[in-house]
Amino acid sequence: MRLFLRPFVLALLLCSSLTARAEEAVRVFAAASLTSALTDIAAQWKQGGHTAPTLAFAASSALAKQIEAGAPADMFASADRNWMDYLQQRGRIEASTRIDLLGNTLVLIAPKGRRFRAEMRRGFDFARAFDGKLCTGEPGVVPVGIYARQSLEALGWWEAIRPRIVGTDDVRTALNFVERGECAAGIVYATDAAISDKVEIMSTFPEDAHEPIVYPVALVGNARPAAREFLRYLHTSREAAATFERHGFTRLTSAP
Repeated sequence: MRLFLRPFVLALLLCSSLTARAEEAVRVFAAASLTSALTDIAAQWKQGGHTAPTLAFAASSALAKQIEAGAPADMFASADRNWMDYLQQRGRIEASTRIDLLGNTLVLIAPKGRRFRAEMRRGFDFARAFDGKLCTGEPGVVPVGIYARQSLEALGWWEAIRPRIVGTDDVRTALNFVERGECAAGIVYATDAAISDKVEIMSTFPEDAHEPIVYPVALVGNARPAAREFLRYLHTSREAAATFERHGFTRLTSAP
């Protein structure tokens, strides 16, 4: 009887171990613009013998609100400092783990083959440079839309173009609208524009026209132990650094 039970008991122990391991999957809430890079890094993490993290991508604003409401997240990666500040002020992240990890640039795009002249300077009549809508994230809410509005105001273009702006839930949605030609122009991150063969980058907005584009990451309060390891990997791994750079992000911290 004991010999008969031993394989069964071993199987139960193995299943229990695998279940426990699966329960340790790190739950990452990340800005939509990080989709491609973090998906690749998650695959690297899994290849290293770890449980694949669970990734949820959306606008930083939406994710921050979900975390505030108690959504089960271990880590938050925002596309701007404001939404990380929002959670920190409410005691929802571990402030000691917060790192300004990445940088990005803001670009003006158009559907492929439908370029128009755009000069990044005050005095240029941007609103008359093209017909149709301008897509970006919802101004005042979604980070890319916040940066876009800052840039348009700095260049003196905001008031004239405001009635034609289509504010979207996140940067990837804005990119998709331009890809389909539903918007004649778009303001997105350079990293998102680079993944599409259906849009053209026409120009880069001056860095001094908007706040620095910074991606802070931090652990959410009561994060699982595995989350600390994954955050350390994002911060210190040469493989993760190379992946972020391959996707066009600027590393604000250096891997050793």
